[in-house]
Amino acid sequence: MIKFEYIISSLRVRLRFISLLFMLLVVFQISSQNSSISSIHNFKVRGFHIDLRTQVMTLPALKAFAKELSEFGINTIVMEWEATFPYKNNATIANKFSYSRHDVKEFIDYCGTLGIDVIPLQQCFGHVDYILQHDRYAHLREDTKDPSQVCPLKTDDNIALFTDLITDISAMHNSKYIHLGGDETRLLGHCNDCKSKVQASGKSKLFVDYLKEMCKIVISLGKTPVIWADIILKYPESASELPKNVVFVDWNYGWSVDFFGKKEKISNSDIVFWGAPSIRSSPDNIYLTQWKKHFSNINEFIPFARKSEYEGVIMTSWSTSGQYSFIYDELWEVQKGYPIRNVYPLSGFRILVAAYAESLKQLTPLNPDSFILSYGTTRFGLTVNESNSLLELLKTPQELIKNGKEESTDKALFAGHENATIRILEKERDVYEVKNAFVNLQSKMNSIQPKFNKTEFEHLRLMLDLRVYYLEKKCLEAEFQSQSFDGKNAIILLQQTDKLIAKSKIITKRFVTLNKGYLPNIELLEITKLMDEKLMVIRSVLKRKVETAF
Repeated sequence: MIKFEYIISSLRVRLRFISLLFMLLVVFQISSQNSSISSIHNFKVRGFHIDLRTQVMTLPALKAFAKELSEFGINTIVMEWEATFPYKNNATIANKFSYSRHDVKEFIDYCGTLGIDVIPLQQCFGHVDYILQHDRYAHLREDTKDPSQVCPLKTDDNIALFTDLITDISAMHNSKYIHLGGDETRLLGHCNDCKSKVQASGKSKLFVDYLKEMCKIVISLGKTPVIWADIILKYPESASELPKNVVFVDWNYGWSVDFFGKKEKISNSDIVFWGAPSIRSSPDNIYLTQWKKHFSNINEFIPFARKSEYEGVIMTSWSTSGQYSFIYDELWEVQKGYPIRNVYPLSGFRILVAAYAESLKQLTPLNPDSFILSYGTTRFGLTVNESNSLLELLKTPQELIKNGKEESTDKALFAGHENATIRILEKERDVYEVKNAFVNLQSKMNSIQPKFNKTEFEHLRLMLDLRVYYLEKKCLEAEFQSQSFDGKNAIILLQQTDKLIAKSKIITKRFVTLNKGYLPNIELLEITKLMDEKLMVIRSVLKRKVETAF
């Protein structure tokens, strides 16, 4: 009996030992898995790009947005201050919306309390219209008529200017990074001297030799240079000559991953990559938001960035294309510049910011449909049917209208790029058919009554109403530009124009009310004025036709 009890006791001890060993193995395995997940799951840099080129957020709006970003788990903001930065020695650059140095310090300090690193973006090559439009800097232009890009061979003058600008902006920021821009240098090799260098050494050498000088400025300040990756991917031959600690940001807004070029061709293996999708990009404008494209971009590119072991992700958000139309005086002296397009303010895009933040928290790709439906019910308190209507809106493609027809924006965007995956419209529709489809969506959206966050929802409703208004204008334009227009029907078109102008006043009032305090009042008025510029021109012609018909 004693022996039997001893055997039972011994077995129990062994079972406990085996159970304990099993538990330790499980804990170790889970810990190992969590460690692996953590290394894949958490990007070192989880960032958001704020573009102040044409839409200058007020300081309270900036701080409120930064707070929300921190709540979403964002730890980095890339600030493209452009002409809103209060430069000391180059005060000519600052525009009428520029912040004070106290404002900049207050914002950066506030972000510091939120655990957010603020990286300044100082363009130094292309996209410097805001600098070169001034007579003071016009001699640096690559093209006399185009103030968008400096000539990279005017080395001494460029170094002098950008040493001052970069030193100034660096002194105001605590980040160890400075973003130098460097994207879309469309005039690379344009002037005669640059052409000669390209013929002798190639575009990559021309680009890299200049960027090396800009990187030296950043490194001399004890900082790490960051540049957009498109040009070096397109012309990678001299990439190995760049500093070893440079960070390249691979921006991709929905095209193939080797759209600019294959990363394998860059021989400098020490280069660090970050990725950059977008929630506002071409052809988005005040009347058009390609929701479906942006959700797909998040769904596809974040997992790609993880798989590619990118150290960070920066969500970009462009208020404009960065291209401008200028009014010139003699000798190509710039009088005034206008952005080619204006996008709806960032105030209307929280759902995409939230989708981006959610995609950073999960290993699997974000499911846009599930996310939108869940967002509708939890964020707005919508019914299932109402959430489905919201989903329908955000999945419906929005395209530009040209000559009364729906234009596939992908075709225009990717023209001439052999690596592009071009989306062709399944069916070419005329403007009337497109308008009717969106009027139907408008009816569904107008029936929705959100229970929570009503102001946010009103932005979405207004963006759809702007879309319908745009399509109605395009219907009028199609009539005005048609071969059947001979002036006899001018009075009918004039009446339609006046109805649209009346509708525009109501929409404008809603736009200003919803964005009051987000953008300066004067900027809100400037944006709304541009909405009706073409319509007012058509009206003046129609009015004259009616007056001279009798």
